[in-house]
Amino acid sequence: MITTEELIHESCIVNITNINVIIFPDWSEPEESLCLNLERIIQAVNNHPDSNQITLIIDSSNFPEDIANLVLSSVLMNLLMADDTDISTGCEISLLSNLDAYQWEIMAAQIHARIILNEENLVDLPTDDIPAYTVDEFCNISIFQLIWYLANRLFQKEQWRDAIAQYEKLLELQVNNLEIYWNLIHCYRNYNLTDEYYRTLHQAIALYPTEGSLHFLLIIDLRRNGRIKEAIDSAENACKSIPEDYTFKLLKYLTVPSIYEHKDEISFYRQRYIQGLKDLIAQTSLHTSEEKNNALAGIGRLTNFYLSYQAQNDRDLQSQYGQLVHEVMAANYPQWVAPLSMPNLQPQQRIRIGYVSHYLHSYSGTLWLTGWLRYCNHQLFEIYCYYTGNDPDPVTQQFQDYSDTFHHIPHNLPGVCEQIIADNLHILVFPEIGMDPQTMQIAGLRLAPLQCVAWGHPVTTGLPTIDYFLSSELMEPENAQEHYSEKLIRLPNIGVSYPKPYIPPIIKTRSDFQLSDDAVIYLCCQAPFKYLPQYDFIFAEIASRVPQAKFVFLRGTLLQQRLKRAFAAINLNSEDYCVFLSIPERLDYLMINLLSDVYLDTFTWSGGNTTLEAIACNLPIVTCPGEFMRGRHSDSFLKMLEVTDTIAENEAEYIDIAVKLGLNPTWRNNIAEQMSQRHHLLFDDQVCVAGLEAFYQLIVEQEQVT
Repeated sequence: MITTEELIHESCIVNITNINVIIFPDWSEPEESLCLNLERIIQAVNNHPDSNQITLIIDSSNFPEDIANLVLSSVLMNLLMADDTDISTGCEISLLSNLDAYQWEIMAAQIHARIILNEENLVDLPTDDIPAYTVDEFCNISIFQLIWYLANRLFQKEQWRDAIAQYEKLLELQVNNLEIYWNLIHCYRNYNLTDEYYRTLHQAIALYPTEGSLHFLLIIDLRRNGRIKEAIDSAENACKSIPEDYTFKLLKYLTVPSIYEHKDEISFYRQRYIQGLKDLIAQTSLHTSEEKNNALAGIGRLTNFYLSYQAQNDRDLQSQYGQLVHEVMAANYPQWVAPLSMPNLQPQQRIRIGYVSHYLHSYSGTLWLTGWLRYCNHQLFEIYCYYTGNDPDPVTQQFQDYSDTFHHIPHNLPGVCEQIIADNLHILVFPEIGMDPQTMQIAGLRLAPLQCVAWGHPVTTGLPTIDYFLSSELMEPENAQEHYSEKLIRLPNIGVSYPKPYIPPIIKTRSDFQLSDDAVIYLCCQAPFKYLPQYDFIFAEIASRVPQAKFVFLRGTLLQQRLKRAFAAINLNSEDYCVFLSIPERLDYLMINLLSDVYLDTFTWSGGNTTLEAIACNLPIVTCPGEFMRGRHSDSFLKMLEVTDTIAENEAEYIDIAVKLGLNPTWRNNIAEQMSQRHHLLFDDQVCVAGLEAFYQLIVEQEQVT
């Protein structure tokens, strides 16, 4: 016969493989009633259909442990002696002694339910999150429900590891439920379990092959993580599983890498894109309502963002894609594609300018727009802002403060369009087109007589509905119009009025980021897709001449294999020079800028917001202007700042300047000092605003004359 000692486990650690249920007896009540209550609960739990998977945890906090053991032993002995009860094969029983707050937090993440007693002693432990049931309710609840409730509770609290354990239990029970897979996939991703993430995502797709959101997540993540061939294969698989979903036609034909392993890949994938775009256009039918809706949904889920990082003239390809977007939008919203007459401007009436963006919050592609609005001549212009995103922050409040009328219409394309039409604008301006799919959809319509795009995303849109591209006289090369389907407008200076960033005092040291004081820190803070493989050798060449060099990449882990090859080519170990940091907080990002020695700009697509913030930190910038405006931002900033000694004409000169800055701290400090004295030349520029407003007045007058 089993003994009571074998039935009772004394521990503050729960059995994570079991269903853990807790009770809080009031040990101060009369022994007879206490024993009866315990017998009733144990018997009920033992009678649960899945009792062999349950651990009943009995709290004995604030009560002598030896006495609690004696009472529980007596209860179990009575149950063992009863003819109609067999507790030897049912639930486990664990007696829980005093826990501190930390121990309880750990344990609570593994407790599925609490059974309510008539008399309880809940001590001071927080139990609000734990589902509570009466004895009768508990007897009728399934193990699936208990695990499901706990898993979701942990998921909502972002306790990824514990949530994973519970969702995996559900799969072990062979419960196939789409939400289980979705949540488990999300947990693996947030807990950085990459292999498990992809494996489970593939399992979910096999079970739910027509669930488009699963396919979409897999394709986008594979591309983001540099697994481009798998991404394309997955897009083709999705097309077979859901042939009517236009999203996967776009991904099948137009997917290009986010980063390239070798230079030759660029021409390969560009040719693939060119042919894919032809095939996509040829296969796009907009005759039926279903075809129109599917195409609309497809272009509303993604843009062709990565194409322009191949460093080539994209005007023709963008024009083909822009025409396709326009045709899809015209098929769905024919009432919003006809040309509009310029509203008459009565005496004392102001020109109505509208700005529409998904990003009217703290975002690099639109932060500069606050300057245009801040210095606007409100006697001449009436400003309307349309915020289509839903992440408001203090910068959103600035947009609202600087506007005459501010509309927040999140994720509602028809609602935004109706409001813009109702406001009867003279000019509609998109700060960026190409980052947000819904913005590109709106831009494919005709909602104002004149429509412009600025360089928040510095690439031609190709849309026949966008009339002007508002750029910068300092950024554009002589032949720049060849790069745009829109008419190019070169606004004075850098074309935007960027507010000077607040830079905090230095409150951290290099040691806080595991960086040594004697290192020459080259900050490499661009997104990985800005780094093309043909320029990897530059880091190795600098390192060969600056032994103390440390290249600090803030978002570049995908570049590690490429950098290993580049350094190995000249017999260096990239791990001796390259540091990969994750900097989630803005304060730490600014600290890294302040603690670095040199900022290395990227070729072909230079820094924008990042360069401006580095300048505000007086960090010397090494840059080499490229063929297109998107590769000339930093060049223009330094020219406006009148600090041009660190602008290179070619790759060899770029290396020489970077080496000189690294080895010559006197020159480096001199450059930094020049920068600090000339911030006023660059930030909060009002000359470009005057030029912008002169342009607005001119084109409205011209339209009214014609």
